[in-house]
Amino acid sequence: MVVGGGGAREALSAYRALLRATRKSFAGDTLMLTQSAAEVRRKFEENREVSSEADVRRLVDEAREASDFISTMIVQAKLNSRGGFEVKPGKEHAGATLEIPSEESLAKSVQEPKIV
Repeated sequence: MVVGGGGAREALSAYRALLRATRKSFAGDTLMLTQSAAEVRRKFEENREVSSEADVRRLVDEAREASDFISTMIVQAKLNSRGGFEVKPGKEHAGATLEIPSEESLAKSVQEPKIV
């Protein structure tokens, strides 16, 4: 984003917050860590030339909302030693409604990793 002073600092802060959120939410999942970091970078690069203060503000707000969403609404299921999946939400997920996918859909996603 081509913005002087505070706008550039805010954009960098939002970028870092998004990367921290993905690192925490996808800890231990190399594919998701790599793909999410690439997607965050791609989105910021896509908007590098934005110079309108209003547009920069909107984009920074969207990035912060995305960071909050990733931090509070995404919980990864982990394959346990019994062959099932476990979900361990943290305190940051308190009050959120969790949708727990079926064992069948989880098993399929492990075999065919996809990023939506």
